Amino acid sequence: MDSGIGLLAATAAVRRLRPDADLVLSLDPDGMPWGPRTPEDVTQRALDIAEAAAAHRPDALIIGCNTATVHALPALRARLEPGIPVIGTVPAIKPAAAGGGPVAIWATPATTGSAYQRGLIEAFADGVRVTEVPCWGLAEAVEHADEAAIEAAVAAAAELTPDEVTTVVLGCTHYELVAERIRAALQQPGSAPLVLHGSAGAVAAQALRRLGELPAPEAAADGTLTVLLSGREGELPAPALHYAEGRLLPAVVPVADRG
Repeated sequence: MDSGIGLLAATAAVRRLRPDADLVLSLDPDGMPWGPRTPEDVTQRALDIAEAAAAHRPDALIIGCNTATVHALPALRARLEPGIPVIGTVPAIKPAAAGGGPVAIWATPATTGSAYQRGLIEAFADGVRVTEVPCWGLAEAVEHADEAAIEAAVAAAAELTPDEVTTVVLGCTHYELVAERIRAALQQPGSAPLVLHGSAGAVAAQALRRLGELPAPEAAADGTLTVLLSGREGELPAPALHYAEGRLLPAVVPVADRG
């Protein structure tokens, strides 16, 4: 679940690990974007689309959204667990800080400066120079595959990122879809290659661990795909096909052709 197509990063990671997995994607186009919303509003939107997904009786629920994890994870777990394990998406601050920094955390305005993110910085990046960078409009631009808006939002966030940064945490799942664009905007000539840390791979692996399942990338690619749009069954939004992660998904059996 996510406000929009930011969940593609984690979805593609799950699909690569388990091409036989049946996937239910629960998006919230009626409420997108979540980034500028209040914590209370994000929590309610997240609960609503989680309930829509839960009606399909999944084995687990991945919150493919950092903002929703920051604000709604306790409420979602209280509502769904233990029946449905809930896996949150945590900004990859711990592995990023392990490299010594300096580190920049690119995140939505709602996540930047939040008590949750500050707590992760204090817990895992003590002694490392960390810059929190609010990325105004980037998630929305990625959501609509708006190339001009993506370029402008990446450039604006890059201006807020110190030149000496060696590592960047992609603290919104939408940003993982344009990781190479971000790298190109930040890479300093003559410097060591910039290190980017997303969360999709770790989240997919954690979901399998919670279910006691093992990766099986060689399994038959017969997993089904169901898409929920603010609770209504529909199709993957057209902008999703702009990204490699989205183009990976229509190859599976569509819901209409099951059985």
